[in-house]
Amino acid sequence: MVSQQVICAKFEAEFAPCNSGDKLGIAIETIGKFPINGLRHIAENETCGWYIWCGEELSDDADFFKPLHVSHINKYLQEIEKYLGLPSGYRFLVAAGVEDVWHDPSLIGI
Repeated sequence: MVSQQVICAKFEAEFAPCNSGDKLGIAIETIGKFPINGLRHIAENETCGWYIWCGEELSDDADFFKPLHVSHINKYLQEIEKYLGLPSGYRFLVAAGVEDVWHDPSLIGI
C-alpha cells in the first residue's frame, strides 16, 4: 500500500498526519457510491479536520457526517487512508482509474 508520506510527496504537500484517536466526519450512508471525496479543514476539538463522503452530492444536513476515529477508517474505506496525511486545505476525489488531489485555500479561510 502507498504510504501517506508518498502521497504527500507526489502532490508536493506537507505531511500532516492525523492522530489515530482523532475523529473525522464520514457520511456512512453514502459508502459504496463513487467517487469517494474528502476535504480537510483546520483541526479542532479533537478532530483531524477530514470530512469524507461518497457519491456526487454533498449534503448540508446536520446529521450527514458521523464522527469516526481515524484508527477505524480501514473498516469503511481502506483505499483512502493514504490521503489522510495531506494537510488542512487539501481535497481528494478518487474512483476507478481516477485520482485527483488539489489544494483548496477556501477550506482554511484564505
